[in-house]
Amino acid sequence: MSDEPALREAAVAAMRRLDERGLNRGSAGNLSCRLGEGMLITPTGMGAELRADDMVWMGFDGQVQGHWQPSSEWHFHRAVYLARPDLNAVVHTHSVHATTLACLRRELPAFHYMVAVAGGSRVPLVPYHTFGTEALSQAVAEGLREVQACLLANHGLVAAGKSLGQAMKITVEIEALCESYLKALAVGEPVLLSQAQMAEVIEKFRSYGQTARR
Repeated sequence: MSDEPALREAAVAAMRRLDERGLNRGSAGNLSCRLGEGMLITPTGMGAELRADDMVWMGFDGQVQGHWQPSSEWHFHRAVYLARPDLNAVVHTHSVHATTLACLRRELPAFHYMVAVAGGSRVPLVPYHTFGTEALSQAVAEGLREVQACLLANHGLVAAGKSLGQAMKITVEIEALCESYLKALAVGEPVLLSQAQMAEVIEKFRSYGQTARR
């Protein structure tokens, strides 16, 4: 989506959906969308009360346009866009189950085939770094080097997509999978799918979705 007003409205609607689903609370979490040589990003300290004109545009060169300061996590949003030109939206949440797993310092392994929704056979865990630091931004960029979601140790979840809709879909799915994985761990250690089995799923996902009939 290249139309800035529509992109602003979509970002605000997405933040409200995250709040309604309980994936973020208050001013926790943030999201951004690539726009030109920069990104539209949520301002620091705002949550579901966000309005379209509150969104901040920040250039990859550090230039800022808007009424407010950008999210304190802008560093890793920028790092993701610079490292992954194919990605156009980044969503960060402190959702309960993903954050719980991250606080246990466990990645999300191939216990269920839908883990492949993030583009790989697992959702990796990146090391803990203080929020808003360059160290965290580099860790997130590395965590998303080959997949579209990662857990941040003792922090939360980051998901990215080719569109905001895809990033949101991955966010919701990974949170649900983290809940299932935690419940499975309460009973025992889940049986994991093999690399070959996950590779087959990943390949099928490349052409999965609504396509026109011929």
